[in-house]
Amino acid sequence: MPDKSPKQRTLPRTGIKASALTFAVLTLCGLLAGCGAGTNGSAGGEVELQFSWWGNADRAAATNEAVDLFEQRHPNIEVQTSFSSYNSYIQKLATQAAGGNAPDVMQLDYRQISQYASSGLLLPLGDRPEVGTGKVGSGMLRTGQVRGTQYAIPMGRTSQVLVYDSAEWQRVGVSEPRLDWTWRDWSAAMRELNENTGQAGSTDPGWSEDWFEVWLRGRGKSLYTDSGELGFDKSDLAKFWSFTNGLSQRGAVSPARQTTQIDGSAANMPFGRGNAASGITWDSAVGGFQALIGDSLRLAPLPSGPDGTPGQYFKPSMLVGVSANSAHPEEASQLVDFLINDPEAGDVLGVSRGMPVNQDIREDITPSLSGLDERIADFQQRLEGKLLDPPSAPPSGDLALQTTFQRDYDHVGFELRTPRRMAEQFLTSVRSELQQ
Repeated sequence: MPDKSPKQRTLPRTGIKASALTFAVLTLCGLLAGCGAGTNGSAGGEVELQFSWWGNADRAAATNEAVDLFEQRHPNIEVQTSFSSYNSYIQKLATQAAGGNAPDVMQLDYRQISQYASSGLLLPLGDRPEVGTGKVGSGMLRTGQVRGTQYAIPMGRTSQVLVYDSAEWQRVGVSEPRLDWTWRDWSAAMRELNENTGQAGSTDPGWSEDWFEVWLRGRGKSLYTDSGELGFDKSDLAKFWSFTNGLSQRGAVSPARQTTQIDGSAANMPFGRGNAASGITWDSAVGGFQALIGDSLRLAPLPSGPDGTPGQYFKPSMLVGVSANSAHPEEASQLVDFLINDPEAGDVLGVSRGMPVNQDIREDITPSLSGLDERIADFQQRLEGKLLDPPSAPPSGDLALQTTFQRDYDHVGFELRTPRRMAEQFLTSVRSELQQ
């Protein structure tokens, strides 16, 4: 077998843009015969698999090392790997799937599962004997299911988190967050921070559907039901936006001119820019804030509902699936199992995709963690057994609605429309998108 260093493994990055037509033909591709990405290797019968993911160079190095180990265990299998940035990857994968060239094994976002499964592009994994799931929590497994069928397996887990500069909070005399604080407690702390520092206490959470979901779940509701229907009404969203925008207008959270610049990167968050004393993100993304804030960065849970019901949950940082049209479903399933369950692979991959979902591997690697990784592991450990199960994978169309949510809240923040009016408009967009 030829030598395959990480450099040789990594295929050129591409930025192919998927148009609306790309998504429209996803279902068609699922019906076509012979769409498999896997190909036979040498004349000797060697199996070749394609495995793609998004991530940075560190994740690529760890993944390629794990793949090398897999190939040593399976000398008849050769794995060709490729990776790119998140946005480029999502676009390229949609293009590949539409053209019948989806990789045999692919990393998937939580919000892609319904789209790809309903289009017939993912191999059901629940009955594959090669894939073991006994060490993955049942709640976490549900996130890779559509209508009760397991189409993808979580690779790592993450949770929502409030990040803050503990040195700043202590300097101005504001009590640090408690494990059991509520949104009312959070609101009071943000106002106090604003009064004591003259800047916003936090990034405004009203811009993100993710943080609205946490607020909803703390009140016993949800974004979607298990059957993919809406789990809230316009009065719920209007109340949330009235709450967050009211704080923004008073200076307790970031103003609209800053909130509208948020693009998901730490550097463009008000907290990351030094314009707020805290921010809300996923614990898998706190590294960007560590570089900006330093060693005084601390992690706290998001607030609970009025009666103490937690809204946050453990979510898959990403999942892995197999193309329904792979020429080698058995070997592709073996690679999935290896990445999730093999102890040596777990040591190599570490926390490159978040804390491992396999309980044994998570327990094995935790003592060796240090620095920020150790703090994230400790944060998740403090939440263990205190959170409700995660929701099922959202229905097709939800990915596009995240952008719509932020756009509509901009109208509220700049006082162009009332929260109720924009809540009505957003729900109209939701119903239209989910019917497509």
